[in-house]
Amino acid sequence: MDIQNIFPLAFDKMSGAGNDFIIVDHRQHILALADQPEFARKVCRRKFSVGADGLILLETARDVDFQWQFYNADGSVAEMCGNGARCAARFAYRHGLAGKKMRFQTLAGTIEAEVLDDEESVSVRMTEPVDCLLDRSFVLAGREVVMASINTGVPHAVIFVDDKDLPIKEWGREVRFHEMFGAAGTNVNFIRLLDNQVLHVRTYERGVEDETLACGTGAVASAILAALQGRVVSPVQILTSGGEHLQVVFDLRDGTAQNVYLQGPARRIYEGQLTVESLL
Repeated sequence: MDIQNIFPLAFDKMSGAGNDFIIVDHRQHILALADQPEFARKVCRRKFSVGADGLILLETARDVDFQWQFYNADGSVAEMCGNGARCAARFAYRHGLAGKKMRFQTLAGTIEAEVLDDEESVSVRMTEPVDCLLDRSFVLAGREVVMASINTGVPHAVIFVDDKDLPIKEWGREVRFHEMFGAAGTNVNFIRLLDNQVLHVRTYERGVEDETLACGTGAVASAILAALQGRVVSPVQILTSGGEHLQVVFDLRDGTAQNVYLQGPARRIYEGQLTVESLL
């Protein structure tokens, strides 16, 4: 990867409820598509580079305000990211790619977003969930548990637990790579019901291969599956591992969820310029 001529490269570091991203205005297409996965892996390294859960490149597109190229920290492509979508929307509004209300293209489909009046919060209309399966029997750490799964832009497994102190990385990895989810694997959410409207969600994210402080699509998956099991009703408040709150709003019809919205913070942490040494 010989891309030294692109530096210095301006970026924003943003956080969606503790899920952090490097975001670049990429309308000039300075990074070849073939170089983007390795570039993402290198700049997302913590302590050696900027460090983040993902890299987002915003590009021009027809019929929508923009499109994104989204990469996990390991350089793999993600179809969708709820927290990343909110951060991308605020970035796009600040940098003139879109107005407060916008539409943008992801691999999961077209996303609608609105930057709210305080500009620190964003509401995102998610793609319609698919592949919902309830009450799946699964052996985890030597014991049988009941698991549900759904695709909210990316695949998610959801397991209800009683204990907040769990080996999330070990258990999450066991589920994430299980053969029932195929080669692509799944994200894994461990959720506790705090009351009839609040869920505490801890998520193991594929591509990061660890627990993250928040996962937007995981929050949506957890809320919908809990509602389908009669545990909560919309709107659902999600308490993340990082102590932030997200809100999930939806309609339940015919055993599925429609009109799904995710609302929460999208904070600008800092602006900077990457140098070639960020890749070393």
